[in-house]
Amino acid sequence: MSEQTGAASRAGPPAGMPRSRLREPAHQVSPRARLMWALSGAAESLVLLVVQVLWWFIDEDGSRTPHLVVGVIWLLLTAVYLVVMPQWRYRVHRWEATPSAVYTQTGWIAQERRIAPISRIQTVDLARGPVSQLFRLATVTVTTASAAGPLKIHGLDVEDARRLIDELTAATVAEPGDAT
Repeated sequence: MSEQTGAASRAGPPAGMPRSRLREPAHQVSPRARLMWALSGAAESLVLLVVQVLWWFIDEDGSRTPHLVVGVIWLLLTAVYLVVMPQWRYRVHRWEATPSAVYTQTGWIAQERRIAPISRIQTVDLARGPVSQLFRLATVTVTTASAAGPLKIHGLDVEDARRLIDELTAATVAEPGDAT
């Protein structure tokens, strides 16, 4: 990077453009999302338990010590995962829709913040799997012309999700252009 380029990037936006700072989106997802994530995590952990049990029966070595050690470690890691992951994700997952853009923040270990201008929105979808339906939650997917893929807002209260879809649909219909 040249000195001139480096100095220009530190100088801020061009004259007349406001300096903006990337901030957290305003809205958290539903508190019930924590339970949904914990239940989904427990289901994933059950798959590992089945593998552990199968290993126990298939192993003909005679010694059960490795099975007990792996089982205890699995149990401790699963307990920590099921307590920490939903709480952490709930603190991180945020969303916001403004007249000009949709903002999302997702993740728990690897976190991502994305912004999609309303003018780039191509479709807005609502999805509700069996676990989401159990907790009266939904996922809103905002598909744009971006190569980075759609923005997803997981764990929204179903009424908030429907309201968001209505608002985004109205905003994209009112926006001139073809979202490409």
